[in-house]
Amino acid sequence: MNLTYQMLAAVVLDLLAGDPRWLPHPVRGIGWLSQRLESPLRRMIRNEKAAGIVTVLLVVATTGVSAWGSIRLAGLCHPLADDIVSVLLIYTTIAAHDLVRHSCAVFRALAAGNLEQARRRVAKIVGRDTAHLDEAGVARAAVECVAESTVDGVTAPLFFAILAGPVGAMVYRAINTLDSTFGYTTNRYIRFGWASAKLDDLANYLPARITAPLMGCTAALLGRRPVQSWRILWRDGCKHASPNAGLPEAAMAGALGIQLGGTNYYDGERLETPAIGAPIVSGEPNVPIAAEHILAANAVMFVTLVLFLALGLGLRGGIVYVWHAWRITL
Repeated sequence: MNLTYQMLAAVVLDLLAGDPRWLPHPVRGIGWLSQRLESPLRRMIRNEKAAGIVTVLLVVATTGVSAWGSIRLAGLCHPLADDIVSVLLIYTTIAAHDLVRHSCAVFRALAAGNLEQARRRVAKIVGRDTAHLDEAGVARAAVECVAESTVDGVTAPLFFAILAGPVGAMVYRAINTLDSTFGYTTNRYIRFGWASAKLDDLANYLPARITAPLMGCTAALLGRRPVQSWRILWRDGCKHASPNAGLPEAAMAGALGIQLGGTNYYDGERLETPAIGAPIVSGEPNVPIAAEHILAANAVMFVTLVLFLALGLGLRGGIVYVWHAWRITL
């Protein structure tokens, strides 16, 4: 089974099964290793930034070698085992199913008029304080999560799988997990987590810049606002504090005709983020954000996944074909 079929099987497996909590998951292992390394490396290396760099190198190297070794060992047992392990590794790096599941749980709570339950459910997928969010605030948090996670939970792991197979996808997931673990601007992690945050920014740089314009194409296919999606992406994509997160959020805001960004609270501290998708574009006011936009965001995410996969595998197939044709002519 070549990489194309492995990736297609992994995507289908994720869409059907998601991430069963009973199944041992490599990402949880990566998080466990990262946390276990923090204290001893802080003690051994007095410079916090250097300790963080060493942590990143150890976790990324361990993940890559473990993934490569697992595939090689499986291949020695049977060629089919090689394919099964490769599919499973890629599958564990994709989070489309769980993203839809968690965000739709928020939608159902809002649709039922249960704001308290919606706040609790959205708290599982965002880092901000949710206890005092109104319905629009809950819906905005869920849509922003879907937009940002379309890159780091869906297209970025596929991007690295296309480039470097299952090992590439696992290395990306290690980088992303390190950022989720240490990439904060708190006193504890502002220096120790510097390498984790910067490497994650670098890893997501190209996937974000491919995914966001594709969201405009998705908007056209879904009968949304493709032109507005591209215009808001161009105008507001760089307003976010993250060099990458603002791009899919801007494309999503334009596609749905809504405004994202604004006031958030983290551990009780107020944080003002730039408005993305406002004010009026081409004489058309933004639509007040509501629960239905969570479903619309998921539709954009899913079609973008399909377009990204088709584009990536198509380009890879073309390059491989040209490479083999060139070798034959030598």
